[in-house]
Amino acid sequence: MPWLQLKINTERPQVATWESALLKAGALSVTLMDNADEPILEPGLGETPLWSNTQVIGLFEADINTQAIDKQLQALQQAGEHWRWEQLEDKDWSRAWMENYHPIQCGERLWIVPSWTAPPDPSAVNLMLDPGLAFGTGTHPTTFLCLQWLDQQACTGKSVIDYGCGSGILGIAALLLGAASAQGVDIDPQALLATRDNAVRNGLAEDAFPVYLPTKAQLQASDLVLANILAGPLVELAPAIAGLVRAEGQICLSGVLTSQAETVMDAYRPWIDFDPPASQEEWVRLTGRKRM
Repeated sequence: MPWLQLKINTERPQVATWESALLKAGALSVTLMDNADEPILEPGLGETPLWSNTQVIGLFEADINTQAIDKQLQALQQAGEHWRWEQLEDKDWSRAWMENYHPIQCGERLWIVPSWTAPPDPSAVNLMLDPGLAFGTGTHPTTFLCLQWLDQQACTGKSVIDYGCGSGILGIAALLLGAASAQGVDIDPQALLATRDNAVRNGLAEDAFPVYLPTKAQLQASDLVLANILAGPLVELAPAIAGLVRAEGQICLSGVLTSQAETVMDAYRPWIDFDPPASQEEWVRLTGRKRM
């Protein structure tokens, strides 16, 4: 069944008004999109990111009365605002998405492989992963940079903490690369479920990768600490995260923009000697070793 979309071009102060009006008019969902190539890469804590020029999109069933909705919305229209109706063809969106998600090579040994695809290199370390509600698929530069770094490390026998584990991709990768143990922490209960599911999907025992909410975690200092979150939390949590690294252990931080790298490194320099940053697009990976 086809659907109808109503796309409204507006400015930030009017977004909430249009969102409420579309839902009142019978929209099944409302989506907000950047309408002027204005990326918001790291919103403030508790802040909902909105663009100066925003497109508000309402999704409607195909048999609605578009003229009646136009009439209903006209009273809200301000100078410079305009909208248009578009037909959205029904399709198997899950199948379309699957066709565009392919195996990713993350160094010499490690591949991230969707579970419906045969590994390109069966002899490699193949992490089977289906993207879901939790962050971490290998496609984002921050995750890819961390995986690439892990691929280069001697993980065998090491203990690992994945701080902000999301899908569990980093901790699972470390285990598949030979780590002796891994623990995960995340503030999102959905991430904990995703990590457990992905660990089992990769042939790990249910207790091989225990994961916790921060208030429940009782973590021991480990050989490798991975934290792919955001610059703000990384700075705020620097004493706690650095404290999880054993003496002469290694740390890998990401979720950091190039412009934020020095600020993040400064927060960890009381404990960590950093390697030169690695970058991809506007993102960086920061790695180093804890001093004795």
